[in-house]
Amino acid sequence: MEMRLPRSVVEIIDRLESLGYEAYAVGGCVRDTLLGREPEDWDITTSAKPEAVKKAFDRTIDTGIEHGTVTVMKNHVGYEVTTYRIDGEYEDNRHPKQVSFTGNLVDDLERRDFTINAMAYNPKTGLVDAFDGTSDLKRRIIRCVGDPDKRFDEDALRMLRAVRFSGQLQFTIEEKTRQAIVERAEHLQNISAERIRVEMTKLLISKDSGQLREAVDTGMTAYFLPELDRMMTFEQKNPHHIYTVGEHSIVSVEIMNCFLRQKNAEAVESLTETTDRVGHDSLQERLGIIDDQIDDGTWNDMEQVIREIVPACDKKTHQVLCLTMLLHDVAKPDCATEDEQGIRHFHGHPDSGAKLAGQILRRLTFDNDTVNRVKTLIKHHDERVQPQKRQIRRAAARIGREFMPLVTLVQYADILAQNPDKAGEKLQRVTAVYRLFMEMEQSHPALTIKELAVTGRDIMTELGVKPGPQIGELLQYLLEQVLDQPEQNDRETLLSLAKAAYSDKIE
Repeated sequence: MEMRLPRSVVEIIDRLESLGYEAYAVGGCVRDTLLGREPEDWDITTSAKPEAVKKAFDRTIDTGIEHGTVTVMKNHVGYEVTTYRIDGEYEDNRHPKQVSFTGNLVDDLERRDFTINAMAYNPKTGLVDAFDGTSDLKRRIIRCVGDPDKRFDEDALRMLRAVRFSGQLQFTIEEKTRQAIVERAEHLQNISAERIRVEMTKLLISKDSGQLREAVDTGMTAYFLPELDRMMTFEQKNPHHIYTVGEHSIVSVEIMNCFLRQKNAEAVESLTETTDRVGHDSLQERLGIIDDQIDDGTWNDMEQVIREIVPACDKKTHQVLCLTMLLHDVAKPDCATEDEQGIRHFHGHPDSGAKLAGQILRRLTFDNDTVNRVKTLIKHHDERVQPQKRQIRRAAARIGREFMPLVTLVQYADILAQNPDKAGEKLQRVTAVYRLFMEMEQSHPALTIKELAVTGRDIMTELGVKPGPQIGELLQYLLEQVLDQPEQNDRETLLSLAKAAYSDKIE
């Protein structure tokens, strides 16, 4: 079997071999290449000790020298080169007490997590697959190398990685591997929040993000996201919903991922066709049902809006949107009330949800920008702005013009994860609001005090108002006038309005 390796990787392997050492591309890069995927990075394993690797190359970084890892820099790109090693005993379900170097490649591969990640390739030797990873790739399964109990006792994070890989690759977790996860889920308590955050985020934005259900069903979320467990069993008992709070949230994440995979605005398929690549039959069936319930005009208009918004969404925004969908209804169990007909209502859940989501995201060590953006979207996800320019200007001023397209995506995903019988009019309203907002944006109306044609200094200079709270009050008053009548955002007009308001106040 022949694989094409990047030139820099071949050069590193050739250099080490010229010095009498073995060297192979290893792990995820081999797996992805065999699957026809573009590897995110290339790792190399070698019989050379770290000191020998450092001597062999001009530019190196001691990435994890105690564990045998040296980063070799080639053309401003780093390649991790790690010495064949055997891990010692694990005491904390995460780190080995010590590692020892070995001259045997198979010994090194044997310590790895899953068979599909335990393959190595060298252009001269070919593929080394001691644990039948190629068969597992063909069968599309995630299976531990050797004894799954031992693999997960060594490193509990591997359990969450198994679910993450199943989402990214659309593979099934092999039964013995899955059972070992169920029996050891509590060991995730020993894993840092930072490492859990990384794996959870990768799962959230994966092709089959619905594998979140596996994280729940195997018991893992009880130890890092117990709020989701509660949501999964909380019935909504409302005619606008057909799922529990948790299932609705996961479906909305899946749908958001359908949106965000449509990055090419010129060559985008319909949402129902996109689900062919999702790997979740129920989602494909669901979108098909929704498609049947909504007239073609409404559906096509929505898809066109998605095509316009999505190309501007970078990877960070993708994460923010998926986190928003996961947590947008997190406070519903706390806010639920039930009327005489047995219908549940969730008054105040957006504000409460934004606060609770912030606490959860900080617990999971997300950065402040992510936390603040998710909180903003959750706070405003249920606002039912009507397609009237005055209402839209006020909504944009309240939410922030940069968030308006993102709120549109959030509301689309939220609606499509609700009762399809009631989706049509809701989608039409969201689309109409977005269209009017974009039309309005062409003239860039003032939505903040900073965008007014006058400043606090103008008011002090022209009207003789002394510094103090009155300046802010007058500017806010002027903004309110401009939100109602944007054509009034003219210096002379605003000074006249401010003068009249100030005169009334001091009389």
